[in-house]
Amino acid sequence: MKKALVVLGLALFCTGISQNAWAKSNLGFKRLGVDVGIVDPEAAGSTVGFGVVADLGRLSPDIRLSTHLGYWNKSESSFGADASVRDISVAARASYMFHVNSPKFQPYVGAGPSLHFFHAQVNVPGFPGMSAEDSSTKLGLDLGGGASMPLSPKANMFGEMWYTLSDIDEFAFKAGVSFRLGQAAAAWSVSGGGPIRIAEATPAKTSDRRGSGRPV
Repeated sequence: MKKALVVLGLALFCTGISQNAWAKSNLGFKRLGVDVGIVDPEAAGSTVGFGVVADLGRLSPDIRLSTHLGYWNKSESSFGADASVRDISVAARASYMFHVNSPKFQPYVGAGPSLHFFHAQVNVPGFPGMSAEDSSTKLGLDLGGGASMPLSPKANMFGEMWYTLSDIDEFAFKAGVSFRLGQAAAAWSVSGGGPIRIAEATPAKTSDRRGSGRPV
């Protein structure tokens, strides 16, 4: 059942991307940021997770593409035995940016596929001791959303909640900061109460009268 949901989510993600491919897009590395928060893996206690997020621009005026690199590790000890599980994940997410009236608050919801590199290890002391480990690569589906708030013309703060369907289901609540790449913006603008837009500065056109027979 879980695999069927993941496959269905991947199909819907690809369908949504293809349906919006005709729209005017503005793709590229727009922002780069980091996040940290609580990750609650299935059948294990909560732990701290870290991540790096990249904003890949807009597929359409309301659809933002992003990618996320995440890491968490959980270790437990019981009766002298140590067990640990680790996940390094790479996700591609498409988020719908809600239309709001305030330029200081941008909520969104999103979904997308993820690839998880799991590694588990168990060590039992004694004579003789015993050790076992296993690694696997699994597909997942990320579902969630959050909100972002501007801190400065180049920096945004954001908070997010994501639920991941995979071999080890995960719930994550994180906060982070992202920074706009490229040259500084000249101004912020909001168009029609929609998502926050960045208005780039463009040099003013100057007329060149050389060769016109008039003194310069």
